[in-house]
Amino acid sequence: MRESFGSRLKSRGLWAWRRASARYPKLAVLRRRLAAASIGSGRSRVVVAPEENGEGLSPANVVWIFCVARSGSTWLASMMGETKGTAVWKEPRVGHLFGEFYENNPKAKTESANFIMGTPTRPAWISSIRHFVLTGARYAFPALGPDDFLVVKEPGGGVGAPFLMEALPESRMILLVRDPRDVVSSSLDATREGSWQKEQRRAAGSGRKSLTARQPDAVVKRSAKKYVRNMERARQAFDDHRGPKSLVRYEDLLADTLGAMRRVYSELGMEAGGDALARAVEKHSWEAIPEDMKGQGKFYRKASPGGWEEDLTPGQVEIVEEICAPLMDGFYSRSRRNPAG
Repeated sequence: MRESFGSRLKSRGLWAWRRASARYPKLAVLRRRLAAASIGSGRSRVVVAPEENGEGLSPANVVWIFCVARSGSTWLASMMGETKGTAVWKEPRVGHLFGEFYENNPKAKTESANFIMGTPTRPAWISSIRHFVLTGARYAFPALGPDDFLVVKEPGGGVGAPFLMEALPESRMILLVRDPRDVVSSSLDATREGSWQKEQRRAAGSGRKSLTARQPDAVVKRSAKKYVRNMERARQAFDDHRGPKSLVRYEDLLADTLGAMRRVYSELGMEAGGDALARAVEKHSWEAIPEDMKGQGKFYRKASPGGWEEDLTPGQVEIVEEICAPLMDGFYSRSRRNPAG
């Protein structure tokens, strides 16, 4: 069998790749693909990490969006993804992977050196998380160069945010916050019979009647606890992070989208040339979404802060406010439509 051009280059060594890549720029992409290629087959296959030689994605250009589901992360990430040289990694769930695993173990276990993420061996596994994330990112987006950006949309991944930001301290972080009452209200709507989320689960083979229909208050309590679990850890990561970061409230993003986006880009040290941001905002505005894709039971529901007053019962509001009190007091006024200034 005739040896391929790529195989010949690879067999001749790294210097051949660099020399050829300099003459034929498109080969740089091929090189990154082969560097992340699989060796072997079947269960013995091993993925080799791309070389960190400055040609691929820069760790400093990884932009994390930590929040909870139904906070507008799809909207924010979509607008950022319109900027030239920016790709969006949609919910790799890496924060959930490490965060939930760690949190679901007793403290005595996590303090043991025998535990894979034990306190005594923290430097080792933090380094491993860095390698894991960068390898996965470069494998999934081999065409990204050192000047490009990768926006990582991680709703529900806040529980692992401290580990990720420690592993990638030079990366950039967005903490996206939304009133927990509106988040819970939106979650209730998404899990009702006939809703977009329920239909997805039914298509996946789950025909069980929605818990929202059977025990709505239980869903409210569960959603509020999930909000606190994720946002407390995400806020901790935000406070500790010394790299570029930006705090965004969904309500502010909705009230002045272009102004909020310009502030985010400025705080993160990113540039959006010319009218790029304005075009992105217009393309992904509420008005640009087809009418048949908006409304109750749809993924795009209201885009109206304070809707919880119409959707939640007084008892449910009390449940959310009691559970989320530590976080709400920092961002929102209780029992009012408007967010705190």
